[in-house]
Amino acid sequence: MEPHEKVREFPTTSGVYLMKDAQGRVIYIGKAVNLRSRAGSYFNKAAAVDRRTAELVTQIRDIDFISTESEVDALLMEARLVKDIQPQFNSELKDDKTFPYLEITLREDFPRVEFTRTPKPRGTRLYGPFTNAKKLRGTIAVLQKIFRFRTCSLDIVEGEDRWKWFRPCLLHSINQCTAPCNQRITKEAYRKDIEKLKLFLDGNKEKLLEEMREDMQQAAGSLQFEAAARIRDELNSLENLKLRGNLEDHAQPEVFFIDPRRGVKGLQKIFKLPNPPRRIEGMDIAHLSGGETVASLVQFIDGLPFKPGYKRFKIKTVTGVDDFASMREVVSRRLGRLRSEGEAFPDILLIDGGKGQLNAALEAMRILEITPPFTISLAKQEEEIYVPGEDEPRRLGRHSYALRLVQYIRDEAHRFAQHYHHQLRAKATFED
Repeated sequence: MEPHEKVREFPTTSGVYLMKDAQGRVIYIGKAVNLRSRAGSYFNKAAAVDRRTAELVTQIRDIDFISTESEVDALLMEARLVKDIQPQFNSELKDDKTFPYLEITLREDFPRVEFTRTPKPRGTRLYGPFTNAKKLRGTIAVLQKIFRFRTCSLDIVEGEDRWKWFRPCLLHSINQCTAPCNQRITKEAYRKDIEKLKLFLDGNKEKLLEEMREDMQQAAGSLQFEAAARIRDELNSLENLKLRGNLEDHAQPEVFFIDPRRGVKGLQKIFKLPNPPRRIEGMDIAHLSGGETVASLVQFIDGLPFKPGYKRFKIKTVTGVDDFASMREVVSRRLGRLRSEGEAFPDILLIDGGKGQLNAALEAMRILEITPPFTISLAKQEEEIYVPGEDEPRRLGRHSYALRLVQYIRDEAHRFAQHYHHQLRAKATFED
């Protein structure tokens, strides 16, 4: 059967497709959410003339596939097969270090799992390269919900007293990290979770599921019901990976131009904070001629965007264009809710705007009788930072890591607010 006919019988599930030449050699490997649709696209007229696929198409004499249970499985299988087979038309992935990798730091007491484009030469377990950065970030986010590993840059050593008093970040609160930073898990238990992760990444999913079922039965037999329940939840999450939707929906925004660790340390030094600010929240207002005024809140942990913490608000109490009143409302709603739920305030609250917006935020806290977190605002144009109690704004060096970080947080809050605003406008237009 000719390849273009063969793909019509491919399933519509996720998986990996392997293209072969006249000698039966695999010349290209790709992944797909829908095997029939993706593999079939190579045999239309557009692919035959596209400079990226034209040469490949002329050499295809056969095509096979391997079905997978989820897009995560397909992404990981593609990376493993490309690394092992090194097909001719995947050659750009073999040595080019600009492609993303998933890296596990093995020489630490509590190994980190990282997205990286510059892999370390030793002391790590490396997976990749991957062809799609967003999908890799989405995969890391999905797997963190199951294996609860840390992605922070903290240098955690077991037994150090300082970790007894360290405050875990929100990842622990939402059950995505076991918080070794606060000694909530032993070194041995944490490393067992990392071993599970490595089994899955190596393609041994069935072996992992079997081992986890045995561990669950042993825990239940020993009356360790909490441990058994956790393993049960992990099993359910692994078995339902295929229900998680598009991987890119889970991806964290990508940061190229800042060094998160230096940015956080820079903010601590510049503002003389007692500790590095682990959690920073940024707020912005968006409107169009006073219609559909909305606000956004973005959350950064250890200098990196934390997408599950993003929130959107419709402004309810303000009529017309009044950014100050809108800021008062959103600050009141956000901090009022944190207080009522017994949650900690952010280490830094960053307001998009100048002195007026900053004063509006502080006024909201005074009305609520809240002791404000450290709150600053970043004004556009001159990129000046306004600090409570200081008459003149601060101007940081243009290449300051701290300035780059707050600029990114401000821009991300603006992007998120505009996105929500456009969604509401489009919905209103459609309904009209």
